[in-house]
Amino acid sequence: MEIADEGSGRPILVVHGGMGDLSSWRKVTERLRGRFRTIRVHRRQYRLDMPRKVTMADEVAETNTVVERSIIVGHSSGAVLALEALVADPGRYTAAVLYEPPVVIDRPLGGDRVVRARAALAAGRPGDAWAIFMREIAGLWNPIFALARFTINRNRTIAPLIERQLDDNDAIDELGNRLDVYRTIDVPVLLIAGERSPRHLLDRLDALQAVLPRARRVTLPGEGHTAERSAPAKLAEAIAEFAESLESGDPPSRPDA
Repeated sequence: MEIADEGSGRPILVVHGGMGDLSSWRKVTERLRGRFRTIRVHRRQYRLDMPRKVTMADEVAETNTVVERSIIVGHSSGAVLALEALVADPGRYTAAVLYEPPVVIDRPLGGDRVVRARAALAAGRPGDAWAIFMREIAGLWNPIFALARFTINRNRTIAPLIERQLDDNDAIDELGNRLDVYRTIDVPVLLIAGERSPRHLLDRLDALQAVLPRARRVTLPGEGHTAERSAPAKLAEAIAEFAESLESGDPPSRPDA
């Protein structure tokens, strides 16, 4: 398993989101490693040297070998992986930080939209596949992405990563609605939302917050689903405040921010 292990102190295990790698959360952990030991993993799902298809169970098994008695931090699909890791080995983690996990709450996350994205990939149009995912599944479309769509169709080097993103989406859909299972997670959990994130992600976070027995929530003002890139200092501070509150035994001072 590829990891970046830095700093010292209370361990924080970081699990990146879709199409990520070891660099995805580097700007966040750079701001944490003076106070904590940070361990970033390169998820098996997105390692192109590993054969497809990678199941959620495969990723959970690998994640749960990295470090014991840590705070697990997961982003997007990596936060769904973190939830499953918590369920699979309840004693391994002392707490969790979950940044907008796209948990299934009603209809499948992808459904026929993934079918159309895969058809575009098979036709040699990875930019179209990426656009379907970003616009129709993730809800993160921006008009400027039209240029990226054109560029990806011309330069197909990231097509394998787009395929892995669709695999990741399938792995979440195969889990189905797991809210009743997540009720059993009995560690402190910080849920992170972006003020400008897509409504469906906030609805999923609402549903998760309703079932987690020891959850609190922080909203990052002015941010969306990618604060690890747009506001790493803001994200790092939310994580550090939560982690330090666990050490003091006091709840964080703000129920929302």
